[in-house]
Amino acid sequence: MNMDRKRVWLMCASMLLLPCAAAQADEVSEGVARATEIIEAHRKPPVYTPAGEAFDIAAVAKGKTMLSIPNTSSNQFLKGIITREIAVGKEIGLDVREWENQGQPNQWVQGIEYAIQNKIDIVDLISGVNPAVVEPQLQAARDAGVKVFTSHFYDPSQPASPLLEGDLPVSFYKQGWLLGNWMVYKTKGAANAIVVKTDEVPPTGPLVQGIRDAFEKNCPNCTILQEINVGITEWGTKIQPSVQSALIANPTANYVIPIYDSMSQFVVPAVELTGKSETVKIATSNGTPFVLDFIREGKVEMDIGESLDWIARATIDGYMRKLAGLPMPKDIGVPYYIFDASNVESAGIPAEPNKGYGDEYVKGFKETWKMQ
Repeated sequence: MNMDRKRVWLMCASMLLLPCAAAQADEVSEGVARATEIIEAHRKPPVYTPAGEAFDIAAVAKGKTMLSIPNTSSNQFLKGIITREIAVGKEIGLDVREWENQGQPNQWVQGIEYAIQNKIDIVDLISGVNPAVVEPQLQAARDAGVKVFTSHFYDPSQPASPLLEGDLPVSFYKQGWLLGNWMVYKTKGAANAIVVKTDEVPPTGPLVQGIRDAFEKNCPNCTILQEINVGITEWGTKIQPSVQSALIANPTANYVIPIYDSMSQFVVPAVELTGKSETVKIATSNGTPFVLDFIREGKVEMDIGESLDWIARATIDGYMRKLAGLPMPKDIGVPYYIFDASNVESAGIPAEPNKGYGDEYVKGFKETWKMQ
């Protein structure tokens, strides 16, 4: 609770006047109104905006190869992006490959070494591969002429490694801001949250701060009851029992927030097994298809969607601009779109990574790439 708010509450307590209770009620209702406005703005279908001037992407991509290294190949969000990168690569003449791994840093090292040995043009460290862990390999890649980028990894507030050729950040803070305001909106200012996170991934910090700031600014009565930190390689073994224990220890909890939606496959059974499906809701972020299916099945309440196909196109667009000598976008530029029970069927049954966002962005990219 900030000092100004604390001062108001102490004054009210000392004066014991009814107007103070009314003032507190006004603060809650005003915060809910602000949160509602924020949420409604992200229910509108997303709009494509070019990242820069039009260019002949096929001419730049011709004969080039790109190796995408996810933090782990078991992450369905990243798997979906790479699948779309491979497909988009075929459209423009770029040979895209995945470096399969199980989330071990030595496997990321091996992937970069493979790229150097096989004269791969571009390495894409996608969402979770921390450049700080592979700095010797980044230097070796630079010396060998292999261009290493990161995508969907840093928050814009975080400086990228100077050993990278370029970076396409995404506002993880905004994801947290939206998650926090969703809870304010849905509970009418009475959210009690358990947050599941992975601190080893640098953008986790800004994302969780976004949740905290949403509560601080729009919800005096909302709180994060517990934060559960689970390493990437431990999601499958530790998330479910940790969430079950947290729900038992915090009976007033009404939300569990797995900040990356692939965590949901372990959170859903934890909520179900504790018998709290009616009172504890799950809201998350990324828009991975299987989690959108969870929404349709009533197991997850909301997911902040990012079109995996849109991410793939924006990633390739940014890298090809750099290779063409054009300015690289300041961020990945993929808009957020809230999915809940009211619109989730637009993503398909079962959900697909490129449905629910319209198709204007595909036309937009093709025009920007001079493919029409």
